[in-house]
Amino acid sequence: MQNIKGKVVAITGASSGMGKTIAVELAEKGAKVVLGARRTERLQQLVEHIKSKGGEASFTTIDVKNKADLVQLVTKAVEQYGKLDVMINNAGISQLNRIDDLDIEGWEEMIDINLKGVLYGMAAAIPVFQQQQAGHIVNIISTAGIKITPMMGVYAGTKNAIRTIGEAFRQESDGKIRITGISPGYVNTDFASNIRNEEMKAAIQQGMEQMAIDPIAIANAVIYAVSQPDDVEIGEIVIRPSKQN
Repeated sequence: MQNIKGKVVAITGASSGMGKTIAVELAEKGAKVVLGARRTERLQQLVEHIKSKGGEASFTTIDVKNKADLVQLVTKAVEQYGKLDVMINNAGISQLNRIDDLDIEGWEEMIDINLKGVLYGMAAAIPVFQQQQAGHIVNIISTAGIKITPMMGVYAGTKNAIRTIGEAFRQESDGKIRITGISPGYVNTDFASNIRNEEMKAAIQQGMEQMAIDPIAIANAVIYAVSQPDDVEIGEIVIRPSKQN
């Protein structure tokens, strides 16, 4: 874990859930975290919490649907700390419905955040990484793209798209920029809060109550991936409750 101390890490979706936990755990290990999310007050509270524990943190209010906001997040990291070592694309959303429900608004929201938002994060970080001749992209994906189930078609599609893009980038890279995909299953977060389909919202919440694991498990996976020596790349990690189907 000594390889984490002093690393500068930008995190999207950092105001709650997995992003928040990842930020806290990385800061505890000595990383300098730059946090991005839409909820300014929560980001302020999180930065204060990290600093109260002796960590280094800053934030900028962003919406991953806006590519300029991702550039702003990366620029803040570089201006404040002189570099960026890791870009964690964590922000995501789900709207779960049958395809023939035609929730086109929900589809567009997931494509904008889960797919384009991640691409914008990669696009903001890659020029900095190329200039440094080093960097690490970590994309938080989902087990939804591994086991395809009804009601999750478009959501799973956005997640599988990121898996495919990450693998293509891995092959295109000369090894100086590493990329890791982490696919969580049921994790104890407020993931279900934005789901408009009440039946699916209830089903996801029930799954959370029955088996969800602590988000620290995902943070530990991130720490494992980013603490490896520069010549080691952790490609894919699937992490879920042991009793999840």
